[in-house]
Amino acid sequence: MKSAIAVMADPDTVTGFMLGGIKDGFPVSNMEEAGKKLEELRKEYSIIITTEKIGDHYRATIDKMSSEGALPMIIEIPDKTGSIDRESDPIRELIKRVIGVEMVE
Repeated sequence: MKSAIAVMADPDTVTGFMLGGIKDGFPVSNMEEAGKKLEELRKEYSIIITTEKIGDHYRATIDKMSSEGALPMIIEIPDKTGSIDRESDPIRELIKRVIGVEMVE
């Protein structure tokens, strides 16, 4: 597994991250393609950035990957349409799991 960061998201989001300096960007055009790419990236990258929509669609897979080990760390971000309202925040849960401390607002 590379100690590197990959971005897998819609083409606009990937382009934004690549302009910001992320070298490994993987644009996907549909959820089926995103699922296949997620399986490929989990073996090669220590951090995978994806959108909340992809994360929600593949919640069971991401939760399973997260429970198996600390890596890869999957970070979900809003896409260009904005953030999704959720009951629990995956980033907050990730931080709690990794460092053992719950963040307070």
